Amino acid sequence: MSNQDLNITAKLINGGVAGLVGVTCVFPIDLAKTRLQNQQGNAVYKGMVDCLMKTARAEGFWGMYRGAAVNLTLVTPEKAIKLAANDFFRQLLMEDGAQRNLKMEMIAGCGAGICQVVVTCPMEMLKIQLQDAGRLAVLHQGPASALSSSRPYTTGSSSTHKRPSATLIARELLHTQGLAGLYKGLGATLLRDIPFSIIYFPLFANLNNLGLSELTGKASFAHSFVSGCVAGSVAAVAVTPLDVLKTRIQTLKKGLGEEAYSGIVDCARKLWIQEGSSAFMKGAGCRALVIAPLFGIAQGVYFIGIGERVLKVFE
Repeated sequence: MSNQDLNITAKLINGGVAGLVGVTCVFPIDLAKTRLQNQQGNAVYKGMVDCLMKTARAEGFWGMYRGAAVNLTLVTPEKAIKLAANDFFRQLLMEDGAQRNLKMEMIAGCGAGICQVVVTCPMEMLKIQLQDAGRLAVLHQGPASALSSSRPYTTGSSSTHKRPSATLIARELLHTQGLAGLYKGLGATLLRDIPFSIIYFPLFANLNNLGLSELTGKASFAHSFVSGCVAGSVAAVAVTPLDVLKTRIQTLKKGLGEEAYSGIVDCARKLWIQEGSSAFMKGAGCRALVIAPLFGIAQGVYFIGIGERVLKVFE
């Protein structure tokens, strides 16, 4: 195996480990974000803390990890593709030793965002249905709605009353809508992930560059971690309106009286008219609290070089 192959493999391992650790740490906050973004009209939750407390009381500790299995399964390839693709495009577009080029850094981030959506879209599609199930159960409490509360999604088939799982949802979507069912909201996902990567990767690279040591040529662990957190928070908040649209579009099952959307423009128009401009920033704080440690951990894992250490064991 060549040095270049080893380098790519190490990046994939680092991205995967970072994704697994990060998701495990912040998933409950991500669940709160999804439920807050999906609220229309009468709000079930007053905020992130209220959402987590009510979820823990109603569904137990593991209720806060609804949908985590699909995330943990797919986050490794998703994070690996994102981080490795950005590195690949940076090496392709920027010559070694060349001065930092913001334009090329942004193009590299754009390429990473496009590549990752292959995994991100179906992963988030399935995750959102499971995360929002508890909110729908509260909305539909009562004997007349027992049927609808047992199913957090709708595919058009007369499906089962079993507790939903990612496998069951994926199977029904493939059966009723084909592969397109799993990629519902693809346009909205691209609209969110491309700007995020365009903002995040150049911002992190430049922040991290401020802490480079003349002796080692690398920034310290603490500096890389903080740079990842800051860049992640800024990018996450900046694209929150697009994330709200994506979440609404990808949520298949709606509560009584809640709007369904035919596309991005329809969703944005209805959101603006019915809920006002503030609705576009729902869950912004949660997103910052989710994304910051995710990318801080990712950059920390890259700094430590876990992938490189693993490969040395097998040499």
